[in-house]
This record gives sequence, C-alpha cells and structure tokens, in this order.
Amino acid sequence: MNLYEKLKNKTVLVTGGAGFIGSNLCEHLLSINTHVICLDNFSTGKHENIAPFLQHENFKLIEGDIRNLHDCMIACKHVDYILHQAALGSVPRSINDPITTNNVNVSGFLNMLVAARDNAVSRFVYAASSSTYGDHEALPKKEDIIGKPLSPYAITKYVNELYADIFKKTYNLDTIGLRYFNVFGKNQDPNGAYAAVIPKFIQQYINYESPVINGDGSYSRDFTYIENVIQMNINALITEDPEALNTVYNVACGERTTLLKLATSIKSYLTEFDGKINDIDIKFRDNRVGDIPHSLASIQKAKTLLNYKPTHDFNKGLKEAICWYWNNLK
Repeated sequence: MNLYEKLKNKTVLVTGGAGFIGSNLCEHLLSINTHVICLDNFSTGKHENIAPFLQHENFKLIEGDIRNLHDCMIACKHVDYILHQAALGSVPRSINDPITTNNVNVSGFLNMLVAARDNAVSRFVYAASSSTYGDHEALPKKEDIIGKPLSPYAITKYVNELYADIFKKTYNLDTIGLRYFNVFGKNQDPNGAYAAVIPKFIQQYINYESPVINGDGSYSRDFTYIENVIQMNINALITEDPEALNTVYNVACGERTTLLKLATSIKSYLTEFDGKINDIDIKFRDNRVGDIPHSLASIQKAKTLLNYKPTHDFNKGLKEAICWYWNNLK
C-alpha cells in the first residue's frame, strides 16, 4: 500500500490553519483527499488564506482559540491526526510581550495535548523551532544537542518538546516535533512589525524601498521553502516506523545563506520583473536582541527516519516565492 493512501478519507486537524504554514498544509491535504478541520482565531491567520477551501466538501473551519480548552475539545472530536501549527511566532514579539507568547505557545499547546489525549487522536505532529538551539554555537545543529534559550519564544518552543515527551510517557500519545528553520513561501505575510525577513524584503523592493538588514549582513540562516515543510509534515503523519515517533527533527535544507546574500539575491530575481529595482540600495542597522548569529541544520536524522528528500534548495524556493509575491503584491 502506498503510505500516502493512509491519509485518504482520514480527518486531520490543522491548528493555525489560516496562517502561513497551516494554510499550505490544508491545501496539500485537500489535494490528497483528506478531510481537513482548520482551527484558527485569526489573530495572525488570514481569511484570504483559506478562502479557496471554504466551499470544499472536505474542509471545515472552526473559529476558536487554543487558549480555550473547550474550543480544543470540540476541534479534536473524531479527528485521526493533528498538525499543530498554531503559535505566536517572532523573537521580538516574545521579548515585547512574553506573557501572551507564553499563554498561546505553552498553555495553548498543553490544551491541545489534553484534547488530543481525551479524544484518542492517533498522532500529534507539532511545529517546534530552531530557536531551541539557543546559545549552542556548533554547526550544523543536531537534534540531541541544544543550548540555553535566548528569548521567551525559544523557551516556549522548548517547553512544547518537554510536554510532548511527557504525554508519550504518561498517556501514550504519539508525537513528533518539527524544528522549523526559517520557513518561507506563499501566503507568508510581508506586513506588520514582526514580518519574516523574506516577504518583507520582497515587498520593500517592489515598493522601491531599501531593505534593512539587522547587523552587517554576515548573520546566516538555513532558509527552508514551504514545500519541504509540507513534505516533512506528511511524512511525520504516515510513517509506520516506531523509531521515528516521539522525537524531534530539523526541517531545513542543510545549507546556510547570509542576510546580505539573501537581500542581493532577492534584488537580482526581482530585477528580472522590474529593472528599476536594481538601483535600490541595501541599508543596515544594529543587530536585534535575542537573534542567533548563525543557523545551519543537520537533516540526516530526518532523511534516515522520515525519508526526507528536500525538493527545493534556497535558490529554487526563492525563485518560486518571488514569482508568487510578484503576482500577489502588485
């Protein structure tokens, strides 16, 4: 049997399903004949991200908040699997408002685990974070070696991993944590104070504004295209290998790109659409508090245990993302 057949006619709850990653997961699951329930409170998610699915016979939207256990219990009824994406991202946001970040990312996460347990959900796959590596400087990052967290956000994502481990040991709930490394792609919001760097730079160039890099541009990241993230989530749901369960994985490309190269690459690709963009200068300012200087993942564990085969390297993903933004931001 094709393992992907496991998801046909199954019901998957995607928390944060109207957000960037969640909406992409909803779209893919619907394309393989899975029943999808989206739980979102639209604090950061957007109605337009799920508008194409609202008339789909296999899609159901529940407007609710993971901080409310009752909402979680309702959403988890008759659910086979959970892809838990709901969270408040952003290191700066967590520094400015650690209480709300904790309430959503820790209390909300615990509510979802309890609801999954009480509704006998088969598997709970959740969005972890590369921020968990904290002040551990060695590269590449390997799952079993972490440092001390550098932000409230990082603390919350590490606590998620600890809770998931306890729920397996105490309640036998199977979980898999996916430590995302700087995910980018379609539906990622370029607006707002906490916008991710890639869509923000793209929009600034399109508006003939200078992108602003924190620091001198030498900081580097393992930028990861959304299609690779979708693959990892699906593989985490369908794996039948007991050794692959109840652990965490890096979700990345295994290559790093400096912020300066990122900004110049975006400029170069966008110049193909609009020659004026080539004349825009890049600006610099001080580094942000809580930022990790360099990030690079080892993806060997994911390849070995979850059959992870990244389809998009940085350049291929960036080209696809820029085409989407050019058609949707203009």
